[in-house]
This record gives sequence, C-alpha cells and structure tokens, in this order.
Amino acid sequence: MKHSLGTKILALPRLAKQAILIFADILIIELSLWTAFALRLDVLSVPHEPLLILAFVAPTLAVPIFYRLGLYHAIMRYIGLHALLAIGKAIVLYATLLAAAVYLIGIPQVPRSIAPIHGLLVLLFIGGSRVLARHWLLQTANIQQGKDRRRRVAIYGAGLAGAQLAAALAHSRELLPVALLDDNSALQGKHIGALKIHAPTTLPALIERLEISEILLAVPSLSRQHRNAIIARLESLPVNVRILPGVAELAQGKVSISDLREIDIEDLLGRDPVAPDAKLLSQNIAGLSVMVTGAGGSIGAELCRQILAQNPARLVLYELSEFSLYSIEQELLAFQRTHGTTGIPIIPLLGSVCDASRLKLALDHFAIQTLFHAAAYKHVPMVEKNPTAGVFNNVIGTWRCAEAALATNVQSFVLISTDKAVRPTNTMGATKRLAEMVLQALAALHPDKTRFTMVRFGNVLGSSGSVIPLFREQIRRGGPITVTDPNIIRYFMTIPEAAQLVIQAGAMGKDGEVFVLDMGEPVKIIDLAKRMAHLSGLSIKDESNPDGDIEIIFTGLRPGEKLYEELLIGDNVSPTQHPRVQRANESFMTWEALLPVLTSLLEASHNQDAEKVREVLLDTIIEFTPQCGNVDLLIS
Repeated sequence: MKHSLGTKILALPRLAKQAILIFADILIIELSLWTAFALRLDVLSVPHEPLLILAFVAPTLAVPIFYRLGLYHAIMRYIGLHALLAIGKAIVLYATLLAAAVYLIGIPQVPRSIAPIHGLLVLLFIGGSRVLARHWLLQTANIQQGKDRRRRVAIYGAGLAGAQLAAALAHSRELLPVALLDDNSALQGKHIGALKIHAPTTLPALIERLEISEILLAVPSLSRQHRNAIIARLESLPVNVRILPGVAELAQGKVSISDLREIDIEDLLGRDPVAPDAKLLSQNIAGLSVMVTGAGGSIGAELCRQILAQNPARLVLYELSEFSLYSIEQELLAFQRTHGTTGIPIIPLLGSVCDASRLKLALDHFAIQTLFHAAAYKHVPMVEKNPTAGVFNNVIGTWRCAEAALATNVQSFVLISTDKAVRPTNTMGATKRLAEMVLQALAALHPDKTRFTMVRFGNVLGSSGSVIPLFREQIRRGGPITVTDPNIIRYFMTIPEAAQLVIQAGAMGKDGEVFVLDMGEPVKIIDLAKRMAHLSGLSIKDESNPDGDIEIIFTGLRPGEKLYEELLIGDNVSPTQHPRVQRANESFMTWEALLPVLTSLLEASHNQDAEKVREVLLDTIIEFTPQCGNVDLLIS
C-alpha cells in the first residue's frame, strides 16, 4: 500500500509535487510554532492571539525564502548533503527574519526565545521529513523499476573509494550494493551506512546467500602486485569482476559509477613501473626537432605522446595511413590544449618510409635531430602472405630512412625492433633482423655520423593485432575462444612502458648497439584466455565441466608462428644503467657484404618475386628457419 502511494506521487507532474512539498512545509511550520510555545511556556494550552498572528506571518516569510533558495527544485529521492545544507541556510535565514518581524510588529506575549526554538524545530522536522521522504521514494523507485532485477554487487575495499562508490550506487538503476569486503580485520564486522564489512574469506558463502553476481574492486591505492593477488583469489568465483582506476586517476577525490571498468589483462600482466630516468627521457628530445615514422601505429602513437611531454622543439609525425595520421594529430593537439604546450609545433606528414626523396626532404626541411623509426609491417601471418611487400617496407624502408638520416645529419636514429628478429621462423622476423643488420653495418661504416641504436621487445598489450582484444571480443560474443596451441607462450609489456624504455634505451646507446627490454615472466596464452573468461564471470566448458559457459578451441599455429619467442641470439648480454634495459652484443655483416643483398631484395621486391626474397633471406640470415612454405598473393 505504502509503495502504491509512492508510485502515484512519483507519477505526478513537477508542479503538483512542489505543491505537496509547500503544503507539507506549511503544516510543519505551524506545528513547530505551537510546539515552540508549548516548550517555552511549559504548557499545552498556548496563547491564541500571538499564535494566530505568527501562524500567518511565519509561512508568508518561509515559503518565498525556501523557494528562492531551491528547496522545491531538488529531486526528493536524490537529495544529498548539498541539499541538506541549503535547507539549513534557508531555515537560519527564515528564523532570523521571523525574529526581526516579531520585534518590529511588536506582537505581545511572544518571548524572544520563541524564534530560535521554532527555527531549531523547523530544521529538525523539515530536514527529517526530507530524509524520510528520500528513503521512502527511493524504495518505491527501486521496486517500480524492478529492484530484484538490479545486479547485486559486493564492493572490495572499505576505504574512502569504496565508501564513495557505495554512495554513488545508491542511485544506480543497474547495480545494488549488498556487502563490503576488506582485508583489514579491524574493519570487519563494522558498517558503512547499511552495508556490513565482511572478511574476503567469506565471499563464496556471501555470493550464494546474497545472490552476488559482480565484485567491484575499489582499491586504487594498492600496488599492482597486491591488487593482482586479490584478483587471483577472485578468479575461481562465479562472478564478474570490475575495477576502479588507479589512485592517480582519482586525484580529485570523486568516484562515480562511470569510473568502473572491466578488469583489463593489463591489470594482471603489467608490472609496477620502475621510475624512469628523467635525464634519459629528455636527453634526445627536450629542445630538439624529433620525427616519428609510423606515428599512427600503436607504438608510434605512444612514442609521440611521451615525446610531446618532454618538450621537443617540434614533433614531426610521418605516417602512410591518412586516418591514423589524422587521429594521432588530433589527440596530440587536444593534449596540448589541456596541458598548455600549444607552443610546440606538431607537423603531420603523409608518406612512405620507402620514398627516399620525401624522407630526405622532410628530415632536411625540419632539421630533424632525433628519429624514431617505428614504421613496419608487424603482423606475422599477413607478412607471411605478402613477403615482397614485407621486405620492401621493413628492410628497404629502414635502409631508405637510415640513408636519409645520414645525408641530413640526424644525430640519433632509434629502430623499433622485435623479439621475432631472434632466430626468426617467419618472414616478418627475418625482415626485422635484416633491418637491424642494415643499421649495424651503417654504424660501422660511418662511426662519426648518425648514432644508430635498435631496441627489441616482445608483445605489447592492446596493440593492433594483439590477441587480447580478440579474446575480449570472442568472450563478448559468447565464444568460442580460439587459441593456436595449448603450449604457446608469449612475453607481454604495456605500450606506455615499452615506449618509455625505448626512449631511454635510445639515449643510452652507442653507435650500432642492440638493446633488449626486460619483458618479465612469459605467459601461457591458454592461461591468459582462461583468466579473461573467469574474470568475466564465465566458466570454461571442457571435458571436466561440460556445462561450462564458454569453450576454448585450438586452431593450430599460424604460418610462421613460434611456440615461444626469444630476445637474444646468443648469451652475450650486458647490463645498462636502467634495470629493465640490457645490451646485446651480436655479430653483423659489413656494409660491403650487405649492399649486394639489399640490391637483390630491392630488385626482387620490384619484380614481386617471392621465391627470390625467400632465397636471399635464407642465404643472409643463417638463423632463419621458416616454418612454412613461401606464399605471395600475386603468385598463389
């Protein structure tokens, strides 16, 4: 019955609701007047004449004040602290004016203390009525929209972020918080609002008893290692897990439901970052003219972001894809507007790294001093199907860039390489190893000119072609999740960490040096797929669990794909001043020996001769052991 009345009130037009509030406030004011006299005079039968005069004067003063200060504009079921403070201010002003009116009119038999007593009563009754109405109407609204259909959630973390999130969810139409969890035993058993704080060990029982379908992690200040340990404990539970962003993103002290996001695999595989060396970050950038080839790609774009933060004299974006170039340019311009760095010119250039004349013109015209060469074809199966295009872009493109850098006196040239260049089993890896050899040979040939360095690393999280976006989309569709081989492993690194380390390694390098990045521990892709499914609240369907939610199927290794990747050809490695960057000491060919190889590859690429490309790569890179036959779209 009470909620049917609430439903009718919620359905009323706005003016009708305001009229009800005004009428209720007038009744409260009249009741408070009588109560103030009764309390002051200590009698139930109060003087009629002054009470009748004040009964007319009080609401005449109160209603315009309350209306002017917004007491009738707030949505009652969403009323919060701000609205309660407004009520207090309005009542203080009203009580003051009422006292002044009593004094000026000279109403007999009205003690001076009546006005403050009446004001306190009005504050108590009106404030209390608003809080009660808010609770009642919220319950009504929840039942009206189907409270039992809201997803019941537990919040992990009973600190400030958890409390703010619980308060934000009070108005949610989708989520209903039913419990808080915290590792701090001193908090367990206590309450924040109506929510009890439980020990995480009780979560399996709570999930069943309270019908919890989702866990919201509100632990932004914890280290990644500690947070990963919590996530690992939640993986086996039949719930979806979402997380609040890191403490840096919550610097304003505000938490909203929109801050929640799905657990990214970055949260699991990423490491607590090592603080960068500020001197190394800025050494090749600050005050210099910098260019990034492949500026619109995953690594190239992140390099541009971090380079811009180091205040270069100018930043030239060199990119073949018009859309990618437009996207990164707009992003960087927006960054400049919000960070007050609009004085740094950002120059977008469309062009191919194989276009020697355009490259040389760009480097010369903008007096480029530091060049990051990130442009390359990186997708292993795609390059395997297009070997002549892969060789032309990755090898000839690097050669053209290097020669243009030498001709225009570029000071530093940093090649973004890959772990697939080590004992390559695919065309892409072979082309990247040959690109390294081009720079090594040119560094030996011109020791006093451009400083060439190369940086190798493995998979970056979220890059184009990464397995993680693929898994996420397959899980969203309900499966199956496709894994190439049950034993395949990969190293992973976040894009920001990789770009940051590339910049620092480039600043450390001497001419012709190859650097490898510490990629952390390798990850089995099958375990990665399972973790992503579990964190989405899904169970794996297999022989031991035929009623599971999602299936994992094995599709076989793709053309040229390895079971595992390496970062070193040999064991000859030495440390650097950065704990996550190592120096590889590897053999290479002289320029005299390499030039005929490049000439042959250039000719084979122009002739679309995939067989000749394969032959030259096999003869030149002794570690190259292809796993599949040669293919080219033009000859297949």
